[in-house]
Amino acid sequence: MEFKTLTDFLGMQLIYQYDNGWEYEIYIKNDHTIDYRIHSGIVAGRWVKDQSVTISLLLPGVYKVAWTEPTGTDVSLDFMLNEKKTNGIIFFPKWVNDDPKRTIGYQNEQLPLMKQYCLAGPTYPKVVVSEFSTIKFMRQRGTDSETVINQAPRTGLIADIMLGKA
Repeated sequence: MEFKTLTDFLGMQLIYQYDNGWEYEIYIKNDHTIDYRIHSGIVAGRWVKDQSVTISLLLPGVYKVAWTEPTGTDVSLDFMLNEKKTNGIIFFPKWVNDDPKRTIGYQNEQLPLMKQYCLAGPTYPKVVVSEFSTIKFMRQRGTDSETVINQAPRTGLIADIMLGKA
């Protein structure tokens, strides 16, 4: 499939690996919401449902997804689906960079705690991570599904997804 329009992007489940080795999974739930899991990296084990985002079509087949998390982390991702590439820029608050383990787990169950950590800081200086990644897996899942990302990251989950078992 060649990606051209914003509608082509909606409902996609993507697994991508950054050049630094970090593996992420994202589900473009609709035109203003994503779910995601972090399978490896400094916040491996983190997963989030119903994150509000801004999604833009930059060029045919090139999409930007951007958001601010309750942790104070800012994220801007560019997806070049026809090339199976992404570029991500993540702005980690100092407190996340200093102790990333505090963000691991299911964020939706920890929102008050994440907001408390963010307010306590320190948030500055932010640590900026800018990396390219390769998209390893793409599948159209339809919009607004609650079953695409419905469990914590675990060993073997990516393989199960790629084999159609999860």
